[in-house]
Amino acid sequence: MSSAARTPLSDLTVVQALVSDVRVQPLLRELGDEYSTRYGRDAHAELARYPDEEFTAPHGGVLLLLLEGGEPVAGGAFRRYDATTAELKRIWTHSAHRRRGLARRVVAELEREAAARGYRRIHLTTGPRQPEARGLYLATGYTPLFDTQADPETIGPLPFEKHVPVATRTGKATDL
Repeated sequence: MSSAARTPLSDLTVVQALVSDVRVQPLLRELGDEYSTRYGRDAHAELARYPDEEFTAPHGGVLLLLLEGGEPVAGGAFRRYDATTAELKRIWTHSAHRRRGLARRVVAELEREAAARGYRRIHLTTGPRQPEARGLYLATGYTPLFDTQADPETIGPLPFEKHVPVATRTGKATDL
């Protein structure tokens, strides 16, 4: 798809989905393939280890997809880490749709939803062989909880955090 034909970010549809939703399968399949290539081991089982319940109420999580023309182009999720902290998981952009700011949009949507559910902090980890993810989190205001000067391969999973203001409900239609 040429960049001239791409939908503006404001025209993408944001939907909540379950892990078992057929629209989530391209996300998990491509993400598993990419992780398997980068880390030299089958990552598909790791991606399947969290059931739907981890990303739905009452646990406080959510899985969001960005749809373009009804097809998933990006997505991500959060789950309850502790009473005040959400943990971002599975931030993904379809390989044919990268370099459009979609991952930033996913992260912003997840942060908004986490704040609306009362979470005050967001935690996440990314792998040492995912420099794009590391760059995304640094660019979107996450604080690295590791020495950024160290070789990522010597650290293992790279933890980040961000404190978010809790959304306040005004009772207006814009809150819905």
